[in-house]
Amino acid sequence: MDRKSYADLVYNKITENKESLKEQYVKSKDAIGYFFLDDLLPENLAMEIYRAFPKADEMVHKKSIREDKFVAAQMNKYDPLLEEIIYAFQDKRIVDVVSEICGLNGIMPDDNLYAGGISAMGHKQFLNPHLDNSHDKDRERWRVLNLLYYVTPNWDQSYGGNLELWPNGMREKQVTIHSKFNRLAVMATHNKSLHSVSPVTYEGLRCCVSNYYFSKEPLLATDTFHVTSFRGRPENRLTDAILQLDAAVRMGLRKIFKKGVRENPHVYKKEE
Repeated sequence: MDRKSYADLVYNKITENKESLKEQYVKSKDAIGYFFLDDLLPENLAMEIYRAFPKADEMVHKKSIREDKFVAAQMNKYDPLLEEIIYAFQDKRIVDVVSEICGLNGIMPDDNLYAGGISAMGHKQFLNPHLDNSHDKDRERWRVLNLLYYVTPNWDQSYGGNLELWPNGMREKQVTIHSKFNRLAVMATHNKSLHSVSPVTYEGLRCCVSNYYFSKEPLLATDTFHVTSFRGRPENRLTDAILQLDAAVRMGLRKIFKKGVRENPHVYKKEE
């Protein structure tokens, strides 16, 4: 399977369900717009993608008070199948139909895979509530949509590793989107798109294929530039205080160093 073949299947599945996906997004867009679609690919193809994932120790381990997960963007190091499925989501037809569902214009995929690519989370790993970095790596385009395709078979919701949206802040209960096998989840990103991944409670890896779409214009008129800004979960007040200070310090540094103190390593550096 190459990226066009994957894109054909993904495009057809999304198009078949376009009206119901629009309904999902419209109902949620006043807070954090989102939709999800099950059985995105034929089951055997989704299984092939899962089996192509590298072992955890072959990926980059990001571990801090903010997060604990395995990620990879340098896709030429891994099974070529993974690069094909990632870039399938950048097919113009898919970008256009997702843009239509979300009522957006001028949306562009990210060939650099800035913060995209693949990720995996195992037992006790987590991603604290946060706002994604508002821009691309060159601070030229606004991040407006996250696309997350989950490929771990038989992943029960009770195992954790689920996407959590906090549309009304952390004083109210989160919306949980199960990271179910062969499910595509799409969410809007703006200054109010607080989201997280629940701690994994199972001895296994929750695997995900990630893409981000960008635009020359922010999704909301009130959006402002920000670095990835983490919070602690509601039950972790000390962590929350530390992470708010951490975000403030990093924002201060970005006012001085517009593109960061160092180059973000999470991009796909392709050979010339």
